[in-house]
Amino acid sequence: MDRVKDLASKKAAVIFTKSSCCMCHSIKQLFYELGASPAIHELDQVANGNDMEYALRGLGCNPSVPAVFIGGKYVGSAKDIISLHVDGSLKQKLIDAKAIWF
Repeated sequence: MDRVKDLASKKAAVIFTKSSCCMCHSIKQLFYELGASPAIHELDQVANGNDMEYALRGLGCNPSVPAVFIGGKYVGSAKDIISLHVDGSLKQKLIDAKAIWF
């Protein structure tokens, strides 16, 4: 769990994903379109990915991917991020965390 928390706090926006997850791809694209360059951690591409996925579940991430952290805080999964985007608050969260500057 400490490894996940450490990775989640290293950059303003961090997304834990799996390369085979279509919703993960959609969330990554949304961040790129908003001008953010999040740190991406593909759990199915790293040696300790299963442990990291277990740790994400321990932090309350359900489903475990995509798990989005902004400013070091868990913000939510795909449905949460889409809801924030629709109501206009996702961009402000990214600005506040200095993940984007406009």
